Amino acid sequence: MDSSSEAPLLLSRGSEHKEVPDEAGGKRPWWREAAEESGRLAALAAPMIAVALLQLLMQLISTVMVGHLGEVALAGAAIANSLTNVSGFSVLIGLACALETICGQAYGAEQYHKLSLYTYRSIIVLLIVSVPIAIVWVFIPEVLPLIGQQPEIANEAGKYALWLIPGLFAFSVAQCFSKFLQCQSLIFPMVLSSMITLAVFIPLCWFLVYKVGMGNAGAALSVSICDWVEVIVLGLYIKFSPSCEKTRAPLTWEAFKGIGSFMRLAVPSALMICLEWWSYELLVLLSGILPNPALETSVLSIWYASVEL
Repeated sequence: MDSSSEAPLLLSRGSEHKEVPDEAGGKRPWWREAAEESGRLAALAAPMIAVALLQLLMQLISTVMVGHLGEVALAGAAIANSLTNVSGFSVLIGLACALETICGQAYGAEQYHKLSLYTYRSIIVLLIVSVPIAIVWVFIPEVLPLIGQQPEIANEAGKYALWLIPGLFAFSVAQCFSKFLQCQSLIFPMVLSSMITLAVFIPLCWFLVYKVGMGNAGAALSVSICDWVEVIVLGLYIKFSPSCEKTRAPLTWEAFKGIGSFMRLAVPSALMICLEWWSYELLVLLSGILPNPALETSVLSIWYASVEL
């Protein structure tokens, strides 16, 4: 075994003022070791930050474009975003987080073929879970008035959520692809796909919202289309890139086995993500029952999008 694999990952107590042995048997200051480790962490963190910012920019741009349609349209989009996040996207992201654990273990153990197996299995699970979520979204116009939302805002929210459904299934696949690449420290394709998606989204959203006249439904359709663009870009990279040569494998029936063990890990992960996320989204939902819901929800949605960015 390589001697570097036996070295401790963290410096022991009191060693911050001592020299650290290097691979050649010499010694070098502890601060140089810390600086190199910080550089390696930054090399991974910086692209992930870029991916998050690009994705949040898409949501902010969507909010700005819908905001020019009026208070009711913006309030409907904000309510729909919050409800779809609570009932759908947060659940899928939480379930996909289980893939980080099992793929990371397989990659570290050099069981590269299992990465594709686990990824296929998670895609199957997330697509199955997406079906009841989509059914719930269809009935959002009927559900929202039951919790005190105004009918006109509920109708706008229903239109927005309905056009998000095609992207729901793409979102499930994209989350699994991203975890597959992230576990191999392949961050650049995620940055590239986010840049391409944003470049497509801006003119497409403008065209559908204003030129076609779809209103806030056009913004939702733009999100759905761009979710599929992201899936295509990531899928092409995984299919043809030499970086994934060891880890990609064809779909087999084995992917349909072990779903129960995957869910035992995925459900607690989803609960952890959802409980934190829902606390913020509930603020937007509750703003819909205030005395002036269109104005209050619109203002809160703009604030929330800005804070996220």
